[in-house]
Amino acid sequence: MRILVFILVFLIAKINLIAAEAGMPQLDKTYWLSQAFWLVLVFSLLYFCINNIFLPKIKNNLSNREKKIKDNLEEAKLLKDNASQKKQEYINALEDGKKSVQKIISEAKKKLNQDIESKKEDIEKKIQDEINNANKEIKYLKTNSILTINKIAEDLSSKIIEDISGDKLNESSIKATVSEISKNKLKEYLS
Repeated sequence: MRILVFILVFLIAKINLIAAEAGMPQLDKTYWLSQAFWLVLVFSLLYFCINNIFLPKIKNNLSNREKKIKDNLEEAKLLKDNASQKKQEYINALEDGKKSVQKIISEAKKKLNQDIESKKEDIEKKIQDEINNANKEIKYLKTNSILTINKIAEDLSSKIIEDISGDKLNESSIKATVSEISKNKLKEYLS
């Protein structure tokens, strides 16, 4: 690129330019040296400023940005790993919670079943005791009712015989007859 510029400058210096005579001072050969000086000076200053002031700042900004991006990526990776670990801990805690709830439910069911069985046995025992007491009471009432029935039967029999015959019979013979009849029927009645 520099060679092309020098060739172009050289060709322009050799050719007699028409525009320089017409009033364009930049094309006049007498001003070229000062123009070349200022051109070199301005571009040298521009190169120096860009190379020593702007480029280090840009490089510094780029390296800071790259460092920040790397730091952010590392932090994101750490946060992701931390989140994964927390998620796994949460899943483990949830599983442990489910297991302990299942265990508590199982123990509660077991205890409830044991309580139900013990209460059922107590109730069945009480029912059986009540049934036994009722059977004893029924047997007692049957036995007592037979004696009462025998007495009523004796009284009725003696009154009926007395009303029919007009004579009063011996109470012991009426008692014996009623007792004999009731003994025969008593087996059927008590069974």
